[in-house]
Amino acid sequence: MTITEIKAADAGVAGVVGEVTRNCVMTRTRRISRVITNIYDQALRPHGVNASQFSLLVLIAKLGGASRAEIGRANYQDRSTLTRNLAPLLTEGWVEEMVSERGGRSRPVVISEAGRSLLVLAVPAWRSAQVKAQELLGEEGVAAIVGVADSIPPDELVTL
Repeated sequence: MTITEIKAADAGVAGVVGEVTRNCVMTRTRRISRVITNIYDQALRPHGVNASQFSLLVLIAKLGGASRAEIGRANYQDRSTLTRNLAPLLTEGWVEEMVSERGGRSRPVVISEAGRSLLVLAVPAWRSAQVKAQELLGEEGVAAIVGVADSIPPDELVTL
């Protein structure tokens, strides 16, 4: 490649970089996600759980027993990501896979007694993180995030 060709390629890259850094929704939402997740991770760490595990545990408790497919849909996760995120919850005994009353291969995942105890013990740490996140984002920021998150259709991951 000649110097002229390198300069032309660099100019093209600079245009793309400028456009993305000015306008990209993904990079900004990922930045927000990392900062907010870190707040919750730090608060929940003394309880031996991280933010994504706590969130998944709450979802499983809310669903009251659901298949992996149902949990994945409710959490906007594909099967392999859910399996990877569910593994530590199973290992720690915070959730259990039950034998389906209907028979077949379905094995509903339910929160265990240990998982319920963890939620009760960790909720003060979660509340503390919640206050910090709300202070960082401000009332309008929280309202915007909640509004957008609540408006995403349940099957959005599948339809992309």
